[in-house]
Amino acid sequence: MKKIFFLASIFFAMIALVNAQGLVTPQPSPLSKISQKFGLAEATVTYSRPSAKNRVIFGDIVPFGKIWRTGANSSTKIKFDDEVFVEGNKVPAGEYSLMSFPDKEQWTIVINKDTKGNGAFTYQESDDVAKFTVKSTKLMQHIESFTVEFTDLGFNSANLELSWEKTAVKIKLENKVDEKIAKQIERLTAPTRDAQLYSNIASYYFETNQKNAEALNFITKATDLAPRYWTLQMKAKIQARGNDFAGALATLEKSTELATKDKDDAYVNANGKLKAEWEKKKK
Repeated sequence: MKKIFFLASIFFAMIALVNAQGLVTPQPSPLSKISQKFGLAEATVTYSRPSAKNRVIFGDIVPFGKIWRTGANSSTKIKFDDEVFVEGNKVPAGEYSLMSFPDKEQWTIVINKDTKGNGAFTYQESDDVAKFTVKSTKLMQHIESFTVEFTDLGFNSANLELSWEKTAVKIKLENKVDEKIAKQIERLTAPTRDAQLYSNIASYYFETNQKNAEALNFITKATDLAPRYWTLQMKAKIQARGNDFAGALATLEKSTELATKDKDDAYVNANGKLKAEWEKKKK
């Protein structure tokens, strides 16, 4: 009998312990976090992911024209570690809530300072940092769980894409880096003769399609200091962009010689394609 009472006391003590601590179970809308670098900035989105479960979502579960916390459980958070532009709206570095007003053909997106509240239930328009509309698109495939992802990555931009059921919207994010990089270039090149640095600067100008004359100046310095077939190919591309196809072909020939000596067939083949293209334009 004492043994029975002893076992019973342990059983009830365990129940009391579970009740005191709370039962931990999987969440129906699990938490997710996604980060992405673009330009010199990084964006991080923390959100919960509800599932459709054979329900009509937009226009029913998520009513049209009503504020939505853009996820589940609590407000969706978006954090930027540098100043960015969201659909052209300047947003300082910091953490914000990401909310929306979904509609049939477009959504109103809200970047709001209140990260402590519960999204739609505590929304105050006076806390908005940015508010704008984006078009929605109909998807062919079904997205079961609400999804946030970064797409269409560019040199200093990315799209933040929200999708669920058969609807998606894209939000353009930009980090304007030209002024910051110009200051870096000024600081780094003043006392330095570094072929790799010169090549990196030229490549930056080329990839962003700006300052072609300065790009040519830096890549020429790089190839004079340390001629490499990949930097010579970059120089040829910059010359071609400036419509100096004769100069580009001469530089490309040097690149091909070095690539052939190094048995880098990928560069040899790529140079062959560029040569054929530029010879036509030279005429």
